[in-house]
Amino acid sequence: MENITTTNFADFDWRERKLACELLQASIDNGFPKDFWDDNVNIMLNKNSGNVFFTNADYQVAMINPDTGKLESFYYLPYSGEEGFANELKEYYEENKGDIDTEDIEYLVDIGIISEDAVNDEEE
Repeated sequence: MENITTTNFADFDWRERKLACELLQASIDNGFPKDFWDDNVNIMLNKNSGNVFFTNADYQVAMINPDTGKLESFYYLPYSGEEGFANELKEYYEENKGDIDTEDIEYLVDIGIISEDAVNDEEE
């Protein structure tokens, strides 16, 4: 079975190498996102999606958000598996309020994408 992800630059084509340069430059200019731990950080390529991103020992992910052009954390919800940047997950929450599992809602609150007050207001 072939691995979907790799850190081997021999597997990166010119496009992916350019994205890796952009990641490095973004980290030089602004550092890593505040909630991204800098323990054993690697640049990784997902060969299926073509996404190039930072990952660390805790499997956190940081990528360039195409909406903002900035290096941001990229999340996935623990129950549904929905993934995206903070702005995308907030939009997902707003569009699906009644259908989101409580585990996913708790995670969104824990990472600061939505406030507990907003959730409590909606439950009333």
